[in-house]
Amino acid sequence: MKTNATRIASIDVFRALTMFFMIFVNDLWSVSGVPHWLEHAKTGEDFLGFSDIIFPSFLFILGMSIPFAIENRIKKGESKLSIIKHIVLRSIALLVMGVFTVNYSGLDKSIMDRNVFSMLMLTGFFLIWNMYPKKQNWHKYLFTGLQILGIAILIYLAFVFRDKSGNIMQQKWWGILGLIGWTYLICALIYLFVRQNLKYQALACLLFVLLCIAGANSWLGIFGGILPGNGTFHAFSMGGLLLSLLFNRFPLKRLLPWLITAGIILLTSGWVSNHFWIISKNAETPPWLFYCTGISILLYLFIYWLVDQNGKKSWFNCIEPAGTATLTCYLIPYWLYAIMSLTHFSLPSEWLIYPIGLLRCILLSFLSIWITYGLGKVGIKLKI
Repeated sequence: MKTNATRIASIDVFRALTMFFMIFVNDLWSVSGVPHWLEHAKTGEDFLGFSDIIFPSFLFILGMSIPFAIENRIKKGESKLSIIKHIVLRSIALLVMGVFTVNYSGLDKSIMDRNVFSMLMLTGFFLIWNMYPKKQNWHKYLFTGLQILGIAILIYLAFVFRDKSGNIMQQKWWGILGLIGWTYLICALIYLFVRQNLKYQALACLLFVLLCIAGANSWLGIFGGILPGNGTFHAFSMGGLLLSLLFNRFPLKRLLPWLITAGIILLTSGWVSNHFWIISKNAETPPWLFYCTGISILLYLFIYWLVDQNGKKSWFNCIEPAGTATLTCYLIPYWLYAIMSLTHFSLPSEWLIYPIGLLRCILLSFLSIWITYGLGKVGIKLKI
């Protein structure tokens, strides 16, 4: 695995699997009788559900991707200032989308139908951040005009928005996309300035782990929460970033026993730390951090062995678009929910009971991925 590679198959597969299951678990609300082990743990509950593992896995693979993305830009001759600009603009885009997606569900229905708001919001996202072809003729003015239209749509939606209490759009929490934005911003900047210096990257990762522990113990005082997750989200991504650098630095045969050991140590640390803190995604506790990072390392090693070492990438072709057009794929379910609500589409209630009801969640994931594939074929793909 070299940082000048264009795409690493196992990273794309891991990202695709993570996105598939992210859509799957986000749709579990539609099914009754779902066993607790599949769900998110409730606030204050000492529990690690399957759903609680998905977001950390995505942050982990985000971290793994950062060295490849930045090194490719450097290889193309981009300046550090240009890369900083790209990182900041990409993060702002995720923060904007995060704030909108968090607020729209609380829209006062007397202002606008929430499904209409959602579809306009998504239209704005796609108009602004679609990956338009690079044209030097009149097409570029068309594409610029479409982006301006998208910005105008979002400004209009932000202006008219009011929740049930009459409040304007506000940052209640950053949403999944916003949290990804904050995590990417800081971890990408750290990598850009430190590059492949393992010692300093490991030190940064350790700092985020210590912030997580300090936050869990309420030691941060007025500074608590200033950094989303008190460093926990960033620790996930820095763990993935370090794994990429290790793969780049050392031969797999030499590295593999150490990484397996690291995964086991992290799982053991999760068990030990659970004697001091609960396992909680909502509270971003150290046991959640240790368990999920250990799981991500061991799972990635298995995928790397299967895909890159044994050439089984074709096994995952049916979900490939989720790994290469991930943001598009993540937003497609918002379209589908709005369309189903506006058309009053629903399945018979007996089809929405566990375990048969899980078929809906699986089909929604596949449908989102296949729509993403189809949109990509006609030139619609978000790129920030």
